[in-house]
Amino acid sequence: MAQKPEPPIPVEAFFGNEALYFQLVVKKKFTPNSRLNFFTVATYTADYENNKEENSIVMPVQVSYDIGKGFGLMVGTDINSISGFSAIVGPQFNYASKDWLIVNVASFFLNEDQDFKLFGLYEYKPAFNEHWGLYTRLQYVYNQSWKLGTNNHRYLYLRAGLKRKQFIFGLAANLEQSGPFKEEGANYGLFVRLEFR
Repeated sequence: MAQKPEPPIPVEAFFGNEALYFQLVVKKKFTPNSRLNFFTVATYTADYENNKEENSIVMPVQVSYDIGKGFGLMVGTDINSISGFSAIVGPQFNYASKDWLIVNVASFFLNEDQDFKLFGLYEYKPAFNEHWGLYTRLQYVYNQSWKLGTNNHRYLYLRAGLKRKQFIFGLAANLEQSGPFKEEGANYGLFVRLEFR
């Protein structure tokens, strides 16, 4: 039986009108035939004026066990500049093909506020020919505090561009809403992405 190739490690920089955004995604099996996986989506947003209150980091680190047909269970930690550090557990679903990538994770936070987070990452990347292809991504987070009954953070990140081998570039938008007062932020611009194998 042929093994599926390891997914690439994408590194992205987004130069927006309000801030610089960086994202690194790692999803790797512990061994080629293992049901255990490591997964993280590390992000950092830096205000151009270096206003520390506007800078943010989010870094979930998860170890998951594949149950089968894309479903799994994960445990790990979530570290972010909004709610701090917490242990997390929850179900996940992953699907990957030549044209599609789908990642869904539901995280139950073992913290005082009893946070619950939904994370989704959806990529559609059909090839035009052997050198060029389309790249699109929709990525979202919805984080709710069950104890406080408030939304801590939510975002919608959109990408549309062109792919040439492991190099991707195009248009980007990051739309965010944070805290009980629903403070909004929008960042529009250009992104570049390299996929390391």
